[in-house]
Amino acid sequence: MENSNYIMREITPLSDRDCFYIADRRKTEFTYPIHCHAEFELNFTEHAAGVRRVVGDSAEVISDYDLVLITGKELEHVWEQHECTSKEIREITIQFSSDLFFKNFMNKNQFDSIRRMLEKAQCGISFPMQAIMKVYNWLDKLASEEQGFYAVMHFLRILYELSLYDDAKVLSSSSFAKIETFSDSRRVQKVQKYIADHYQEDIRLNTLADMVGMTPVSFSRFFRLRTGKTLSDYIIDIRLGFATRLLVDSAHTIAEICYDCGFNNLSNFNRMFKRKKDCSPKEFRENYRKKKIVI
Repeated sequence: MENSNYIMREITPLSDRDCFYIADRRKTEFTYPIHCHAEFELNFTEHAAGVRRVVGDSAEVISDYDLVLITGKELEHVWEQHECTSKEIREITIQFSSDLFFKNFMNKNQFDSIRRMLEKAQCGISFPMQAIMKVYNWLDKLASEEQGFYAVMHFLRILYELSLYDDAKVLSSSSFAKIETFSDSRRVQKVQKYIADHYQEDIRLNTLADMVGMTPVSFSRFFRLRTGKTLSDYIIDIRLGFATRLLVDSAHTIAEICYDCGFNNLSNFNRMFKRKKDCSPKEFRENYRKKKIVI
């Protein structure tokens, strides 16, 4: 039994003749349900400390300022009231079509950093405070710009400035977002592809090291340098991403999901899940579903 219809699919006001749609709201609470949409979205919140931001299988309580870019068409997201008590919340949401930049345009050297950022944001990315402060005034000006052409120029500038921050944090796991992400290194790519294809099986370090002609010790060091994760953490994150997706989209039992995703011990799966997601698989499933709408 599939439960994908729990997700609300948003129909945005963006028309085919518009470059982007912007909404600047002053509000006292967040009430919109978890949803996804085809359009790309840049979402800024101010004075919203205590709000719980869910993007894919990432859930974080935000501080006073938060700026997130989401370009994954099927990536569910929501901002929940949670512990926020502010009565002066400001939210600026900018939605733009994936074809805003036609292909030949985006492939020009001057747009390299924006293209890389949009690709990275398929899993959702949140920007550091330094980046938020850099574009804060431009976001404010964009919301009140009456001349359409200049609004587009302001928006391009915002995207470019944000693309210069390499420390933007990736939010959802790629396996939950149904996105294939690979390293620039061909050897690491080969291993990542193997893990994606065999995550349900027992994966041995020696097997992976042999695939790329390295010793296990050298490969472990090389993999961590290239991905920022140990091999074991990387495999666990891939498996948990598939597990969280099944928790959301299927009616399979938690035990079935555990073994379907390559974990060979239910208590170990629960422990790993709790450590990485700060809740149990059962709690994750319940929290996700109670915010969704059947359409």
